[in-house]
Amino acid sequence: MIKTTLKAQHHCSYNINYHLVLVTKYRHKVIDADILCRLKELVSERIDAWEGKLVEINGEPDHLHILFELPPKYAVSDFVNALKTGTSRKIRNEFSEHLKSFYWKPVFWSRSYCVVTCGGAPLSIVKQYIENQDGA
Repeated sequence: MIKTTLKAQHHCSYNINYHLVLVTKYRHKVIDADILCRLKELVSERIDAWEGKLVEINGEPDHLHILFELPPKYAVSDFVNALKTGTSRKIRNEFSEHLKSFYWKPVFWSRSYCVVTCGGAPLSIVKQYIENQDGA
């Protein structure tokens, strides 16, 4: 069971959980087991750097699900932009041989993304959904 305790920051208390879905450019099925493993590391590092907490991460060959907490002092759109830019750059550099047959431009993620707050469904259900993704 996931605890939903409030966190404190300056003059506010909060409990903000996001479910973020990132899709590869053109929905190409490029996320293999090695890329997924590296994405998990990179996403965790980026969330830590933004004072957040990674709850769960998993994906399929053409998309990634991330369940995370982030303090309210950060705009989620700024975080997603930084996350997509940083992970794309590193994945393209580290897996260039694998990706060159899919992309001729320096791209990895689609320009779009989906992010929802997890206030309606219990986090345990969202976490279970992400855990049950068919990982690469």
